[in-house]
Amino acid sequence: MQVLGPGDLHREVLETGLCVGCGACIHLCPYFHTWQGKTAMVFSCNRQKGRCHAFCPKTEVDLDALSRLAGLGEYSGDPLGAYQQIFAARAGDAAVRGDFQDGGTVSALIGYALETGRIDAAVLTGKKGLMPEPALVTRVRDVAGYAGSGYAAAPTLAALNQGVNQGYQQMGVVGTPCQMTAVALMRENPMADENFSDPVALTIGLFCTWALDARGLMAFMEKRLPGEEIRKIRIPPPPAEILVAETRNHAVEIALDEIRDLVLQGCGLCPDMTAEWADVSVGAMEQNPGYNTLVVRTEKGRQLTADAAAAGYLEVWDLPQSGRGCLERAAAVKKRRAFGRAVETGRVNSEKIGPAVLRVNARALEKMTAGPGGAHE
Repeated sequence: MQVLGPGDLHREVLETGLCVGCGACIHLCPYFHTWQGKTAMVFSCNRQKGRCHAFCPKTEVDLDALSRLAGLGEYSGDPLGAYQQIFAARAGDAAVRGDFQDGGTVSALIGYALETGRIDAAVLTGKKGLMPEPALVTRVRDVAGYAGSGYAAAPTLAALNQGVNQGYQQMGVVGTPCQMTAVALMRENPMADENFSDPVALTIGLFCTWALDARGLMAFMEKRLPGEEIRKIRIPPPPAEILVAETRNHAVEIALDEIRDLVLQGCGLCPDMTAEWADVSVGAMEQNPGYNTLVVRTEKGRQLTADAAAAGYLEVWDLPQSGRGCLERAAAVKKRRAFGRAVETGRVNSEKIGPAVLRVNARALEKMTAGPGGAHE
């Protein structure tokens, strides 16, 4: 990956509409800010190289380099990425209770990690109405207040950069696949800093197919449900194809087709549904509401899961093969679509003048673009 400067980031990502608002460029310097779901460059900067460009998940992400950094060799292109175990999971009796979206697995793991000193702070995402807000949490009792899913793009990693500025050295980060990619890029030490120290002790990824423009979602809901306070949004598993907005008095079903125009353009070039670069990844379990699918990827993730289960913070069961098959198929579809689109638009392994968004070995590229939804359809 070629590290460039803030002006290049602005031209390549912000001006082209590829920004996914992950927050990786926020609080690194005075020049990039986020406001009401949008990232903006508020002052010009003539630096030739910058962390903002290096950390962005839309600037020539080299999947082979990230795979080697994780000790996995050349990127395989497997639908779920590398993993050790897959469980059905939910929060145990020892975990702090909250208004969980599904099984509360993320809150249980973060709470346990804080309680046992594995992490000194947690990077989470809260909400002010429908607007997502990054948060740095240090007390176990506060974790449950950040439970629940949000479907709008969130600048979560701004809180990670704040934590670094405040001196935290063992943070746990909960984020979407693009945010986990940005964290992996940070851990590459792309600026070759001799004094680099990894401030991230734990990564928990969230399954994600796409994210919505936060401003657009707020405007849509205000028009659809004027004057009503929306307390929760959820998307039931397929084949429902609806979004459910819950207010104080009732729930309203909205067809997903009505909000597809709000999906961020950059999401169409994201091949990762299950947060492959995390220690563990968590998502809704389609077959059993009230449970999560838990993908254990690293040895750190395996030990955390085992210890949390032994301490009563977590309950786990082997995931049935049928559930694993459904997950693999969905993840493969996202890979085919993303890389198919990247090939068509010249944004993968591009030989043309200008940057690519993704770089990967030819064998994996062929594997991921073959079949329905890919470039070879």
